[in-house]
Amino acid sequence: MERNELDLKQALAYIEPMSLSYQEWIGVGMGLKEAGLPVSVWDEWSRRDARRYHAGECARKWETFRGTGNPITAGTIVQMALSRGWRLERDGGHELGWEAEIGAKDDPYRVVDPHWVEGRDLAEPKDWYPAQQLITYLETLFDSTETVGYVTRSFEKDGKYMPTKGDWSRTAGRLIEELSRCKDDVGAVLGDYNPAVGAWIRFNPLDGKGVRNENVTDFRYALVECDGMELERQNALIRELELPVACLVHSGGKSLHAIVHIDAADYNEYRSRVEYLYAVCRRNGLELDQQNRNPSRLSRMPGVMRGGKKQYLIDVNIGKANFVEWKDWIESVTDDLPDPESMSEVWDHLPDLAPPLIEGVLRQGHKMLLAGPSKAGKSFGLIELVIALAEGRDWLGFSCAQGRVLYVNLELDRASCLHRFRDVYDKLGWPPRHLSNIDIWNLRGKAIPMDKLAPKLIRRALKKEYIAVVIDPIYKIITGDENSADQMAAFCNQFDLVCTELGCAVIYCHHHSKGNQGGKRSMDRASGSGVFARDPDALLDLIELDISDDLRKQLENNAVCKVCGAALEAAGRSDDVSQDTLCSQREALDACKRLLPGTAYNALLDAVADTRREVQARTAWRIEGTLREFPRFPPVNLWFEFPLHRPDHSGLLADIKPDSDAPAWKRGSKDHKPVDKRQERLNKLESAFAACDLEGKGEVSIADLAEYCGLSRNTVKAHVDEHPGFARQKDGTVRRVSDCQNQIDTPF
Repeated sequence: MERNELDLKQALAYIEPMSLSYQEWIGVGMGLKEAGLPVSVWDEWSRRDARRYHAGECARKWETFRGTGNPITAGTIVQMALSRGWRLERDGGHELGWEAEIGAKDDPYRVVDPHWVEGRDLAEPKDWYPAQQLITYLETLFDSTETVGYVTRSFEKDGKYMPTKGDWSRTAGRLIEELSRCKDDVGAVLGDYNPAVGAWIRFNPLDGKGVRNENVTDFRYALVECDGMELERQNALIRELELPVACLVHSGGKSLHAIVHIDAADYNEYRSRVEYLYAVCRRNGLELDQQNRNPSRLSRMPGVMRGGKKQYLIDVNIGKANFVEWKDWIESVTDDLPDPESMSEVWDHLPDLAPPLIEGVLRQGHKMLLAGPSKAGKSFGLIELVIALAEGRDWLGFSCAQGRVLYVNLELDRASCLHRFRDVYDKLGWPPRHLSNIDIWNLRGKAIPMDKLAPKLIRRALKKEYIAVVIDPIYKIITGDENSADQMAAFCNQFDLVCTELGCAVIYCHHHSKGNQGGKRSMDRASGSGVFARDPDALLDLIELDISDDLRKQLENNAVCKVCGAALEAAGRSDDVSQDTLCSQREALDACKRLLPGTAYNALLDAVADTRREVQARTAWRIEGTLREFPRFPPVNLWFEFPLHRPDHSGLLADIKPDSDAPAWKRGSKDHKPVDKRQERLNKLESAFAACDLEGKGEVSIADLAEYCGLSRNTVKAHVDEHPGFARQKDGTVRRVSDCQNQIDTPF
C-alpha cells in the first residue's frame, strides 16, 4: 500500500462523516480522487454515517468529479483531520495490524530492559475475605447500574476445564449488596464453583442480552496476561511500564491479570488502542496471550480458590491514570524535553509559586472548568466571576485578585450579553468602578474551532495584560469528538497554549452529560471524555439540590415576613407589632392590613406577589471543587436567584444530600414505588417549564425544554400535547393554556 494512501486513511479515521455538511462530504470525495485513491475508500468511510449513507451514491458522484483549474486536493482532508486532533506520524510510522510490532532496531517505545528488571515479591493475603475481594473489584471497575458477566460453572474438554457462558443478569450494585450480606459465602451469591478450577468474570459492562463483543456497552478495559515468565517479574514489568491498571489480579496459576484502562469511544478505537498496548508490552518483554484482545473476554475472578491457591486482588489503580496519559508518557521517552533537575540544586532557591487568582481555588496562569447542567446559571456564574476579578471582590465567598479580564462570549447576542453584565452588577449592588478591567469579545455566529481561535485570541490579547480569559461555553469551539480522549486532549492543549503565551488563567464552562447526575462523582458529570475533568487545575462542579415543599414554604414565609417588616418600618409602625407576629406571613399580612394606609398596603401586596414568584423560581445548588494546587474546600451551597448566585449563609441547604452522597453500591439500586407514568411525565414537564421560565414571561421554547429534560424536541412536543395545561405555538414556544391566544391542535 502506498504511503500516501496510508496517511489519508489514517486522516479519515479522525473525521466523522456525520459531522460534515454535504459540501464538505463532497470535498472529501474530490480530494480522494485527486490523490489517486479508488472510490471504495470514499464509500467505505461514508458508511460510518448510516443515517445519510445510500449505496451507490459515492460511485455516481465520483464519475462527476472531472477536475477543475482549482481542484480540491488531499490537503483538504489532512487539514480536516489535523483540526480534529490527528497528528502526522514521524518517519517510519505506519498503520499497525493485530500482530505488528512498534518501532524497529532503536525502538523509542522500549522503555525498560526486561533482562535487568528485578522481580517484585507477591504474597497471598493472610486474612482472607473473599466477598470483600470481589466487592472491591466491582466497585473499581463498574458503576452500580452496569450489568456484570461472570462464570462459576465449567466443563471438561480434552482433559482441560473450560468456562461456560455464565451469567449476565445482575448489576454491579445488586451483586455488591448481596455480597455484603453473604458472610463470605461467595457461592451463595454467584453459584458454587469448582475449587479445583476457580471462577471467571468479565471486566467490561454488558447490555444484559449476551456475552459477545456486540453486547459490551462501554469499551473501558483490556486484559494484559503473560504466563511466560515468573510471577514476580510480571509484577515488576507491569509496574515499570506504568500501565494504567485499574485492577491487578493473581490468577491462582502462573499469570497475573492486569485490567488496563483503554477508555475507547467505540470498538474501532478499542482495537487500535489494544494494538498499541500489546505492541508496547511485547517490545518491553511482556509476551502477552494474543487471545485476550476481545472486550468481552473473561478474566480470573478475585475472591475464589483455584487448585488450593487463592485468586486474589493484588492492587488497584496503579500506574498512569488513563490510556492517554500512559501513551503520552511512552512516546515522550525519546524527545527533546529538558533533562530532569536535581532537587538538591534548587532546594534553597525554589521558584515562586504563581499567586492565587481565586483564593484557595486557582492560581494565576492556570486553568479552571465550571461544569453544570442546563439552567444552572453557568454563564451568570462566569459573569459574576469576571466582575469580581475586575473589581477585586469576593466570588461565591472566595477572595479574588484584581486585574483585567477578557470574556469570550460565544453564545449570547451582543445586546443580551451586555445587559447581563449590567443586571449582575445591579443585583450585586456594587458600584461599577473598574469597568475598564472588563473586555468582551462577542463571537456569537462567528465561533471557530479552538485550534484556529487560539492564535487569533493570543494575537488580540498579547499586549492587554489580562489576568484571566473566560470562554463561555466551550461546546461552540470543540475540535473533534468530545467523547474521544485523544481528540479532547489535543483540544485542551489549546488552553495551555493560551495560558503560556499570555501568562494568564483560562476559565471555561461545559455542560453535564444527559441523564441523572446524582449517582456520579463530580469529576464524571461533565459531558464527553474524562479529559475534561482531569485537564484543568481546578474543576468546580454544580449539582442541583432538591428543595422540598416544606422548605420552599418556609422560604416563602420568611421572605414575605421580611417584606412586611420593611413596609411597617417604612411607615413607622414596626413598634406596633411583636417579633412573633413577624414570624408568620399570615399574621404579618393581617397586621399590615390593619396598620398601613390603603395605598401602602396595596403596594405591599404587589411586593409580596413579586417575592412569592421569586421564591418559587429560586433554585438551590451545591458547588464542589476538585483542585490540583489547593486542598479541597467544603462544598458551597448556593441559591440561584436570577440572575445571581448567592451563598447560603442560613444553613438551610446544608442537610440536603444529593444522591451522589450515597455509597457506590447503593446508587441506582433504590426501591421505586409504582408510579403513574403519564402523571410523572406531566409533572416533569411542569417542573421543566418552571425552571426554564426564570424571567416569569410565561413562555418557554421547545428547544429549552428539550435541553433541560434531556429529550428530543419531538418527544417534548408529544408531552406538551398530552398536558392539558400547556399549548404549543406556531413560533416554536410553549405557553400555559390560560396565556395562549392562538392554540393549535396539530403537530408542526
